[in-house]
Amino acid sequence: MEHQFSPSYLFSLIVPLVFESLLNMMIGMADTIMVASCGEAAVSAVSLVDSVSTLLIQLFTAFSTGGAVIVSQYLGRKDRPSALLSARNLIYISFSIALTLSILMLIFRSSVINAVFGAIEEDVRAYTGDYFVPILLSYPALAFFESLTAISRSEGKTARTMGAAILMNAINISGNAILIYIFDMGPRGAGIASFSSRVAGCILMLSLMHRRDEELSMIGFLKGPVSLAMIKRILRIAIPAGIESTVFHVGKILVQSLITTLGTASIAINAVVMNFNSYSNIPGNGINLALITIIGQCRGKDNFKDINYYTKLMMLIVYISTLIITIPLYILSPLVIHLYGLESTTAITALPIARGCLMACLLIWPFAFTLPNTLKANGDVKFIMLTSFFSMWIFRVALSYLLIKHFSFGVEGVWYSMYADWAFRGVLYFLRYKGGKWKEKAVI
Repeated sequence: MEHQFSPSYLFSLIVPLVFESLLNMMIGMADTIMVASCGEAAVSAVSLVDSVSTLLIQLFTAFSTGGAVIVSQYLGRKDRPSALLSARNLIYISFSIALTLSILMLIFRSSVINAVFGAIEEDVRAYTGDYFVPILLSYPALAFFESLTAISRSEGKTARTMGAAILMNAINISGNAILIYIFDMGPRGAGIASFSSRVAGCILMLSLMHRRDEELSMIGFLKGPVSLAMIKRILRIAIPAGIESTVFHVGKILVQSLITTLGTASIAINAVVMNFNSYSNIPGNGINLALITIIGQCRGKDNFKDINYYTKLMMLIVYISTLIITIPLYILSPLVIHLYGLESTTAITALPIARGCLMACLLIWPFAFTLPNTLKANGDVKFIMLTSFFSMWIFRVALSYLLIKHFSFGVEGVWYSMYADWAFRGVLYFLRYKGGKWKEKAVI
């Protein structure tokens, strides 16, 4: 075989991940759209909580990514015992951190809402509290689920992760319909539905992996052993990735706080455009997950030729698939925005911002968010962390405040700043990749 993976393997790996990315995005989208019947205040509350929730979810994802890199490289080296040991220790550390964060956030949730969101309108504040509690309670199950799905992706078994995503969406959407439309529970109902879906997804994944014929079986996973050496390897990837994600989303939250000063309509516009951002990145997010597995296994064999080949191939696929998504979305964007139940003037303002976002996602996003996964799968996470840190604070945060506070831009100023952030980091990642410094990194 000319390359390490066959086309049929790549197809079976990537397609379920793209559908999984779609289904995962739909959970948040369903909450936003289905609470729209409760008014703009409810939409704004869900958006605000999701901005904090995304910060913590990205932290869990950073740990699962760290584990996936280690597991993938061991599997590429055909070292199953080490792969199994790293997989179990990933679960231990991810669940422990999620449980600790959930407890702390539940205790101090009022202070968090006040500190992060500041002077929001009272109806938005009330809805925010209703939605926040069940979301916080779901974090341990979500962290467990993220770890299990990362392990499955490392094995190349992405059909099961897609099946879990289907189950979670079915529970979330039906739960939203019952709790919001029938029992009139508003954002609280949306939060309870999300909690239920995450617990169900965790149970399903654990049951699928709790079998003797499973390559990385979870039978007896509670018995250990806890390996400090393996945890250290995971943390070498997870900590820089976690810092990168945390800084990135702290910046987003600061910008979100800036948007709250522009009023409820601006908060709603930003929530809608964020969903457009999610729509256009559906294939890219799925391919990004596949790239960790593909490049990780190639690096386990020190197959640098195929690392270069698959990086270029996956970038090309991201561009083609994003183009297929963005063209119809651009044309149908007025109809899509109408689904969110915005006031007519708010919808008119949102339209050009949403369309601008689609174009930026097509042209800039792959270099900023797909290419660094090759670096990450090789262990070059510190460079990604530093690049993200400086780009976030210089462009997304500082430039947003400059455009809005000093040049009187509206919410569109935030998006212009974000595109500048994407472009800057994309250039640096491209230069790093071409320079080849990442080849000197080793994690196992």
